[in-house]
Amino acid sequence: MNRVLIDFEKLTTQILVLLVEKYPDGYDHSDIISFKNVKGETIKAIEVKTEETIYLVKISWRLDQTIENYFEDEDAFKDALEDEI
Repeated sequence: MNRVLIDFEKLTTQILVLLVEKYPDGYDHSDIISFKNVKGETIKAIEVKTEETIYLVKISWRLDQTIENYFEDEDAFKDALEDEI
């Protein structure tokens, strides 16, 4: 199985939908995975899985805002997902 660390800027609608499905009420401290990257920086991420890939999505205030926006306009995100496929 592939493991991918993904930043907010590269977050696809498909991965966003997976995040919202896994964390419908948001994520909390117990959902956060912390680790050090090769530069020694602490990275905090949350995990979502597909059949082929485990995604570790870096946590940031922009991720929180995007998830909130998803709930405000779910139809727009679903339309964007259909365009990606």
